[in-house]
Amino acid sequence: EQLLGNLLANAVRYARPAGEVIVRLSELDAGWVEIRVMDDGEGIPQEALPFVFERFYRADRSRARAEGGTGLGLAIARNLVELHGGQIEAGNRPQGGAELRVRLPRAASATAR
Repeated sequence: EQLLGNLLANAVRYARPAGEVIVRLSELDAGWVEIRVMDDGEGIPQEALPFVFERFYRADRSRARAEGGTGLGLAIARNLVELHGGQIEAGNRPQGGAELRVRLPRAASATAR
């Protein structure tokens, strides 16, 4: 819940006014699922991509903290994903906007426990 909340909050914050946020869930082979959260904003500056999951990092330093968040959301998201044995990546969509991809191992079914 917190992972999706953080990813969606970022996407909504950076989407264009009256823009679009897309969430896709896919089942991958070998027991993995992928969540993709995409927006139609300006995207993430190329030089910022290696740092977006670092604590307190904000790509747009000109934004006031009240407007731009604390820089903890994606760091928390990364920790949550890694605690569940997954991976998270950030990138930009060819048509514009950011894309965050989360890959998580598929949970065992309730009957398998």
